[in-house]
Amino acid sequence: FLEPFAALLLLPVLIESVFSISFFLPVNTRKCLREEIHKDVLVTGEYEISEQANTKTNLKITDSSSHTLYSKEDATKGKFAFTTEDYDMFEACFESKSPMGTGRVPDQLVNLDMKHGVEAKNYEEIAKVEKLKPLEVELRRLEDLSESIVNDFAYMKKREEEMRDTNESTNTRVLYFSIFSMCCLIGLATWQVFYLRRFFKAKKLIE
Repeated sequence: FLEPFAALLLLPVLIESVFSISFFLPVNTRKCLREEIHKDVLVTGEYEISEQANTKTNLKITDSSSHTLYSKEDATKGKFAFTTEDYDMFEACFESKSPMGTGRVPDQLVNLDMKHGVEAKNYEEIAKVEKLKPLEVELRRLEDLSESIVNDFAYMKKREEEMRDTNESTNTRVLYFSIFSMCCLIGLATWQVFYLRRFFKAKKLIE
């Protein structure tokens, strides 16, 4: 009994939705990070940008429709959170601005940690509010994880059906185009035969 239960407890560790990255941002440049996230998913993040004199760094998070989900000017350190309204590609952009010019100011170090889905939820806070025991909290976590996995499989099945429909539609179009092309070739060949026959008759080369 203990071994399967321990394996279940390890699932949240093995299947994490965590995005963590560190990079250097040169002055007067813009770098963006993109990630696809499902619908109705909680996304949380924490960022820290090293400070440089006479340099201002802006952070902006948008979706594919350019809707702003989070924006911070002169960002140095902070947190953000939002819930996705649809399956989409989300973009987090860091833009450095300085009047000093490129090469005269050291690059800024940017640290970004993003979590979504089960990993974004604060289960300690949930346990305090609902007065849950540690085992109950872990069961809630496993329940949320199971729901997330089911939703992922449902989305994959939907995408598979869409791709199958697209392939079938493409194959049908190719078939109709091939039949049309064949009919055109047959028509052209028939027209050439009759034209050449009339031409040769006009030249009295054939009867």
